[in-house]
Amino acid sequence: MRSRQAPIAGRRSPHRQRGVTLFGLMFWAIVIGAVAYIGLRVFPTVNEYLTIQRTVDKVAAASPATVAEARAAFDRQKDVEYSISTIGGKDLEVTKENDKVVLKFAYDKEIPLYGPVFLVIKYEGRSK
Repeated sequence: MRSRQAPIAGRRSPHRQRGVTLFGLMFWAIVIGAVAYIGLRVFPTVNEYLTIQRTVDKVAAASPATVAEARAAFDRQKDVEYSISTIGGKDLEVTKENDKVVLKFAYDKEIPLYGPVFLVIKYEGRSK
């Protein structure tokens, strides 16, 4: 039977240590923190975009007779949905395709991140 001997000074142990270094832990904490921060800053704009998309679909489904009617209907719905602040009825492009009213919109959203650093997201959509 062999007995285990303690390693001699200056020699490596046959068993390699594994684990996370303090530097590695700090690096991943910074990366995860930055991604979470950007996600928290972007989430409200995505929510607003989805609300605008639902509103445009609802207005187009009502088949307004004129462009002014479509824009007024969007503005009325916008007053109900408090999360829409970026665009209004005047920003919509109203067209007709195959006897169906189509509403299109496009806008840019600047999200301040830190000091002079901004994230610009270009949103666009159309009714179904």
